[in-house]
Amino acid sequence: MESDAPFPDLDEILESMGTAGSRVAGMDASEASAGNISALLGWPVEVRRRFPLNEQLDLPAPVPDLAGKTMLVTGSGRRLRDIRRDPEANVGAVVVASDGLTATLHTSPRRLFAHLTSEFNSHIAVHQQQVAERGIAFQAIVHAQPPHLTFLSHIPAMRDEAEFNRRVLRWEPESIVALPQGIAVLDFMVPGSPMLMAANVEALRTRQIVLWGKHGVMARSDASITNAVDRIEYAETGARYEYMNLMSGGLAEGLTHAELERVVAAFHVETELV
Repeated sequence: MESDAPFPDLDEILESMGTAGSRVAGMDASEASAGNISALLGWPVEVRRRFPLNEQLDLPAPVPDLAGKTMLVTGSGRRLRDIRRDPEANVGAVVVASDGLTATLHTSPRRLFAHLTSEFNSHIAVHQQQVAERGIAFQAIVHAQPPHLTFLSHIPAMRDEAEFNRRVLRWEPESIVALPQGIAVLDFMVPGSPMLMAANVEALRTRQIVLWGKHGVMARSDASITNAVDRIEYAETGARYEYMNLMSGGLAEGLTHAELERVVAAFHVETELV
């Protein structure tokens, strides 16, 4: 959809959320109602045309730098694959109040959820941190449960961050280019807990994707929602190769360190992983 506006309009963002939800489902990374998406819009957005109902919302953490900004957030218990078919039924629009403590939740009469995603605290805290430190006008966050990444996190040795990145990023030259800061790795924490929220914010401070041990991943992008999904897809592809290698008895070597160094040099990748 072409537009002369400097920023995407609401329809474009909702369409992108639908595309992203379908792609996550296509990776088998959002079984049933697993997974969630949010998009922070730092420009004026008229949400009432598609989300005419409203209610007051207490935010899970202070977000002073998000005052006046809008977030589109998936509802709890909703399937990401259904967003494309009916975004109003599956998404709410959160407009943060000037105090940064409360917000107005705008929804549709077709709303099919009682509350926003249970991971809303992690979404909004990452948005707050990135806006405060980097002044971004847009950010997308996607949480998904890719099977191979999640499986590998159940192997104790793979929860060592350096080892995990070495083994997952060695299978395709594109991986180090797409994920130059690598994948942050967290131990298991209860979903939706303040502990996970705090650890997740710190992990995504300088990374674009984090593995939640024995649970799934969260990725962010200030380019587009689908770009956040791209990062998950690169990571999941590497994890799938690593899984295949484990199942074959470790017969494949992957890219060697020297070969990765050549890729980094050729594409001028700024990374500390190689």
